[in-house]
Amino acid sequence: MSKTIKNADPALYNADMAPATEDERTWGMWSFASLWVAMVVCVPTYMLSGGLIAAGMNWWQAVLTVFLGNVIVLVPMVLIGQMGTKYGVPFPVLLRSAFGTKGAKIPAIARGLVACGWFGINTWVGGSAIYVILNSLTGDMFKGSDLPVLGIDLAQTVCFLVFWAMHLYFIKKGTESIRWLETLAAPFLLAMGLALLAWAYVKAGGFGEMLSAPSQFVIGGAKEGQFWGVFVISLTAMVGFWATVALNIPDFTRFAKSQRDQMLGQAIGLPIPMALFAFISVAVTSATVQIYGEAIWNPVELAGRMGGIGVIFALVALVIATLSTNLAANVVAPAYGFSNLAPSKISFQMGGYITAAIGILIFPWKLVEDAGAFIFTWLVGYSALLGPIAGLLIADYFLLRKQELKLEDLFRSDGIYAANNGWNRAGLIAFVVGILPNLPGFLHTAGFVDAVPAVFDGIYAYAWFVGFAVAGVVYLILAKK
Repeated sequence: MSKTIKNADPALYNADMAPATEDERTWGMWSFASLWVAMVVCVPTYMLSGGLIAAGMNWWQAVLTVFLGNVIVLVPMVLIGQMGTKYGVPFPVLLRSAFGTKGAKIPAIARGLVACGWFGINTWVGGSAIYVILNSLTGDMFKGSDLPVLGIDLAQTVCFLVFWAMHLYFIKKGTESIRWLETLAAPFLLAMGLALLAWAYVKAGGFGEMLSAPSQFVIGGAKEGQFWGVFVISLTAMVGFWATVALNIPDFTRFAKSQRDQMLGQAIGLPIPMALFAFISVAVTSATVQIYGEAIWNPVELAGRMGGIGVIFALVALVIATLSTNLAANVVAPAYGFSNLAPSKISFQMGGYITAAIGILIFPWKLVEDAGAFIFTWLVGYSALLGPIAGLLIADYFLLRKQELKLEDLFRSDGIYAANNGWNRAGLIAFVVGILPNLPGFLHTAGFVDAVPAVFDGIYAYAWFVGFAVAGVVYLILAKK
C-alpha cells in the first residue's frame, strides 16, 4: 500500500496518487533501461529518420540529429525524474508546487491530451500491422471499401479495435504489469531489430546507395545552403518526440530504488538505442531499394512484403513493440492526469479507460497522413506546449525551492501550495507567456494563417527551447515578487 497522508483533501488524494512506499520501489537500473528500449523500438521512431532524409539529410546527419535530440531531452528527463524518486509521487501531484493545487490540473491535462493523441496514433499503427499482414497471408482477402465517416474499411476498423482492446488488460493491472511487459519486451525487440538489419544486409548484398548518397544541402544540391535551418527545427522535433515522457517521468521514477537507478537506467536506455534504431531504419530502408526496387520507410508495409514465416515474426515484433511503447508512453500520463481532475471519483484505472476512449474518438489515422505535418506541426507544435511546463517545474523545484517540498501540503487545499484559492498565478502566467512566442509560428506552420513575420517562424524552429527558457525565467521573476 502507498503511504497514507493524514488530513488529505479527497479532492487532491487517492491511493494511486499517494507517495510510494519502500515496498513499492521495485524499479532498478535495468528496469528503466528496459523501459526506454521497449519504448524506443516502435514504428514512429523507425519512421523518424525517413522524415529527416526526406527533408534533405544524408544517413549520418539523420542519425546524429536523432542522437543529439535525445541527449538534450535526457537532461530535463533526469532532473524531473529526480523529483519523483525523492518524493514518490506522480507528475500531476508535483505540478501543484508551481501551479497551485487547482491550477496543476491545466498542465496535467495538456500533457494528458498530447498522450491521448499519441495513444491513438500508436494504436492505429498496431492495428495496421495486423491488417497488412493478414492481407499479405490471404492475398488481400480483407481489403474492402471505406466506411462512411471513418474513411477506413471494415477490416481496418476491426484490427484497430482488436489491438486497442489489448491495452485494456494492462490498464486494469496497473503500472507494475507495464514494468513486467517492458522488461520482457526489451531484449526481444533489440534482437528483432538486429535480425532485421542482418536480413536486409544479406538479402540486398549490402545497404545500397542511400548510405553513400550526399545530403541535399551540399554545393550543387537541391537544398544548397539550407542545412542549419532544417537541422534546428528537426532537432527541436526530436526533442519534442520524448518531451512528453520527460514531463511525466516521475510517474515511473516514483517507484525507483534509488536516484542512481533512475539516472543511469535512463542514460543507458534512451540516447544510444534511439540512435541505433535510427541507423537500423536508414540501413534497412536503403536495402529495400535493392530488394524491392523502392525505398520502404514504413516497417508495417515492409513486413507485408517479406512473405513466408518472416511475416509471422514481423507481426509479433510489431505488436509487442507498439503495445509496450503505447502503454508506458501514452497511457500512464493521461491516466494520472485524468485521475488528478477528481481523485475521489477517478482512479488510475478509470483514467486509463478514458484515455483509451479518447484514442478512438480522435480518428488517429488522420494525424499521420502527411510526414511533414507529422514532424513539423504535430511534434514541434506540442513541444511548444510542453517546453514551458518543463521549464516551470525545474525552475520551481531546483532554483526556487532548492529541492525541498512539503509533501503533506501537496495533498491539502489549505497548505502552502494552495496559493490564491488553489491557483498559483505566477505559474499560470509564466505558462501562458512561455507559449505565446511560439504561437504565431505554429499558426503559420499548421496553415491557420497565410503568413507571419519571419522572426516568428525562426522562433518556432526553437519552440521547445524558447518555451522552456521563457517560462522558467518569467516564473522565477513573478514567484519572487
